Amino acid sequence: MKIAIDIDDTLNIIERARYAIAYLEKEGLPFRVVDPFANAFVRVCDWKEEDVIRFIRAGGAAAFIEALPRAGAQRTLCRWKEAGHTIVILTARLVSWFGDPYAISYEWLTRHGFPFDELVADCEEKGKYCKEHQIDVLIDDNLTHYRSAKEHGVTPVLAVCRATEAFRGEFEYVGDDWNGIAACVAKIAEKKGERA
Repeated sequence: MKIAIDIDDTLNIIERARYAIAYLEKEGLPFRVVDPFANAFVRVCDWKEEDVIRFIRAGGAAAFIEALPRAGAQRTLCRWKEAGHTIVILTARLVSWFGDPYAISYEWLTRHGFPFDELVADCEEKGKYCKEHQIDVLIDDNLTHYRSAKEHGVTPVLAVCRATEAFRGEFEYVGDDWNGIAACVAKIAEKKGERA
C-alpha cells in the first residue's frame, strides 16, 4: 500500500501554546491564548496569520524543530517500510511560513529515524494530492484533511490529538495513539487483501 502521513500532531506533538506564550511575553504583545490545544498556531491566540508568520520567523519554528515524536510512530513506520509499503510524508508546512519547509521537515524526520520514500511539503490540499498520486491511506490529525481524503476516495485515518478528541466517534478509522493507528491501517490493508 501507499501510505501518506502528516507530521505535526500526527508523527510528533507540537506544544503550540507553550511557544506562543513565551513569544508573547518576550515581545510584550497584547494577544491572549484562546485555545491552548488548537492544532494550528493561528487558532492558539487571538492573532492573525501575519502575526503567526512573524512569530515563526522570530524563532517560533523551534516548536516544529524541537517537537518530540509520538510514542510508537517511528517503530510503526519502520515496520510498514520493512513490509514493503510506500511511505509518503505529506505536510502542509508552508513556504510562506517557513521559507524551506522541506528542509526543516527532512532534518526532523532523519534526526528521529523515520523511514520514508518521499517527502512532500507545502501541500494544502492533501485529499486531492493523495488521489492524484494513487495514495491508499492518509493519516492526519486535521479534520479538514481527513474529510478531503474521504471526498477524494482515499481512506483516511484520524490521528487523534487534543484538538480532535471530541470528534473521534464521528469517523470510521480513528487512532488515539500509534498502536490504534497501526490497527486501523491493518484493517484497511486486510480489506485490500494486503498486510500492514
